[in-house]
Amino acid sequence: MSTLDATRAELALLVLYLNKAEARDKICRAIQYGSKFLSNGEPGTAQNVDKSTSLARKVFRLFKFVNDLHGLISPTPQGTPLPLVLLGKSKNALLSTFLFLDQIVWLGRTGIYKNKERTELIGRISLFCWLGSSICTSLVELGELGRLSASTKKLEKELKNSNKYENEQYRAKLKQSNERTLALIKSGMDIVVAVGLLQLAPKKVTPRVTGAFGFVSSLISCYQVLPLPLLYFFLGFVSLGILGSVRTYFLHLRSPKHCEDRSLFSSMVLQCGYNSYLKFVK
Repeated sequence: MSTLDATRAELALLVLYLNKAEARDKICRAIQYGSKFLSNGEPGTAQNVDKSTSLARKVFRLFKFVNDLHGLISPTPQGTPLPLVLLGKSKNALLSTFLFLDQIVWLGRTGIYKNKERTELIGRISLFCWLGSSICTSLVELGELGRLSASTKKLEKELKNSNKYENEQYRAKLKQSNERTLALIKSGMDIVVAVGLLQLAPKKVTPRVTGAFGFVSSLISCYQVLPLPLLYFFLGFVSLGILGSVRTYFLHLRSPKHCEDRSLFSSMVLQCGYNSYLKFVK
């Protein structure tokens, strides 16, 4: 395959990926929390990108609460322990509530719904629902990993006289274990992000900490749905923003006035990402 053919194939994957609203939301989430990390809650270009992207992401989530509502009323696989069933249904209920209330917050932020105080209250309630759903997700993943570990050990005993890695069932269990471990890490990070957004521990979970955890959580989400070559491209783009922010920090240490003249690199990278997002929407 020639270089041109390879480029065409990668671009075709990119088009296929970006045609999914979920995929666009994951990329925008990474831009949002990357901006929050850079801004650290201080006014500026990074904070503007953070707020704009946060508001725009709510459009992608319109009527998304139906997905978890469907999961709430759907039957669970046979053999699932009752505690895990209850935790799973609680997660669906809380996440569906969060997504539904988030639409009201969007109406308030855009000026369609005029009651600002009630909008802020609904926003906090929705974040508490998201926090609860993330906790339930973590507990479910822990329980499922325990069950998976027990069944894997049992299978290992049956395959002790043969190469277990050649067994398709064993490889499937390993893959499932890796996926659930990654989901557990992501849900744990989302708990920290929710605590930061709710300002339940403002001294420990600062806007920068919230941004860092949210950014890594977003990268995990991208990894779960993004083809590997495009993931490398996305990580390269992100690395430019990080290098720009580090450069800005050291320039500020040397001379704050000098920094004002030369600290636009990271903001330009963020603005580039946001402009790309606008093109994807159009």
